[in-house]
Amino acid sequence: MSETVATMDSVGVAEEPKKKKHTFTFPSAFTVLFIVTIIAVACTYLIPAGQYSKLIYAADSNVLQITDPAGEVTELEATQDTLDELGVKIEIEQFTSGAITKPISIPGTYESLEQNPVSFLDIPYSMVVGIIDGVDVMVFILCLGGLIGVVRATGAFESGLGALTRKTKGREFLLVFGVSAFMIFGGTMCGLEEEAVAFYPILAPIFIALGYDSIVTVGAIFMAGSIGTTFSTVNPFSAVIASNAAGIVFTEGMPIRILGLIIGSIVYLLYLHWYSKKVKENPEFSYAYKDQDEFKSLWAMDTEADTGSFDLRHKLILVIFVSAFIIMIIGVMALGWWFPQMAAEFITLSILCMFIGGTGKNGLGEARMVDAFSDGASSMVAVSLIIGLARGINHVLNQGLISDTILYSASNLVMGMSGPAFIIVLILVFFVLGFVVPSSSGLAVLSMPIFAPLADTVGIPRWIIVCAYQWGQYAMLYIAPTGLIMATLQMLHMKMSDWFKFVWPMMLFTLVFGSILLSICTIVYAV
Repeated sequence: MSETVATMDSVGVAEEPKKKKHTFTFPSAFTVLFIVTIIAVACTYLIPAGQYSKLIYAADSNVLQITDPAGEVTELEATQDTLDELGVKIEIEQFTSGAITKPISIPGTYESLEQNPVSFLDIPYSMVVGIIDGVDVMVFILCLGGLIGVVRATGAFESGLGALTRKTKGREFLLVFGVSAFMIFGGTMCGLEEEAVAFYPILAPIFIALGYDSIVTVGAIFMAGSIGTTFSTVNPFSAVIASNAAGIVFTEGMPIRILGLIIGSIVYLLYLHWYSKKVKENPEFSYAYKDQDEFKSLWAMDTEADTGSFDLRHKLILVIFVSAFIIMIIGVMALGWWFPQMAAEFITLSILCMFIGGTGKNGLGEARMVDAFSDGASSMVAVSLIIGLARGINHVLNQGLISDTILYSASNLVMGMSGPAFIIVLILVFFVLGFVVPSSSGLAVLSMPIFAPLADTVGIPRWIIVCAYQWGQYAMLYIAPTGLIMATLQMLHMKMSDWFKFVWPMMLFTLVFGSILLSICTIVYAV
């Protein structure tokens, strides 16, 4: 009887049951990349095909090889005169020294080609090709997952986390600030981005214990590193290679890049502090609040672990785990390491941790350690596949012969402009190109030989073009599904829509601040 009354209104008329509201759920990273791949394939039918001739230095025969749009290869003497005749305003030493190793576009050689659309039936194949192309990064991530699995199985994480959170009580943001400052420094010095994937497993549990959410975690690692890379000063994969490809010394424009780095870093750290404080005071403020339970189930650890169990075995394993990232950074910055070397390092330290955690009194045994490594690696399979699928999109654009067409059309768009209007439109051009070519070094060698000469025609220094390339491209890479962000969001179980709520102010700041600063530079440094 009570149930009947509960469904009656004040005049005894039964109320209709409330309809369940259907809310839009942003698709997962895999679905987003699949949709973007379909769009890329459609573009190969709509955008005219075309290519520039490409120039590369063959060190074994000491010649310059030119591949024209028809695929014919011509070899020329590797001299400065040859480059001058080709209109490539780059010192020959940049090629012979190994500073430029990727093919560069030759100005004035663009040719329209017969349409070469990619079949929609080839979408699965392009995904597989992208995965094969990204295998070095994927193996690195799988080896990282294995190391994490071994360390977690020993209990070393939990036994040390409680003490850390108590020591930082009341000063939680200092750790966030320290990590962010380090990532900014790494980004501006050496483009520390893809390697930063290794930091999530060690920092995500700590940030959870300090009361922060997944967005603070990504903000302190990925976004801070991206801010540093956006305002690169001596990053060899961005500022240096772009300057080389533009035919200038990378120190040109350094004061402006440093100024941009200082202002950009201050603005971002203040913004991150504001968001972190809001989340700390009210967890429901989090833009990713709906997915916090899933995030915590993946990464949270028992902060109430008995500190008495933090024995020598646990301490030694944690020291090895932390040292893995220190060694990795040294290897990248000083020893020329890349993903195979970093993966080998993680395997080596995993074996060492397996030996320490599996042998002796209270050891877990060889079988459990091996299973822990396998489980840890398997937990990273989805993240690894995301990186490969993103590269599949670039494969579609290249196979459809439309990447150079987009570049050619963009150069024609800004041609004839001058002063502030030229640089503002150019930043927006690089913003779009950042989606098409998400690789900083790849876009540098493809675009700088085309766009740098335009600086001469409008009477501005070429380093301004380099700054426009950096700031425009990276504003896009904060959100581009063809870049690293999708793998990061997949790793932390975060929706792109939630990340966009956080990052769009910084994306807008980068574009507006860059446009204003470089517009002033076009006037002050006009030649």
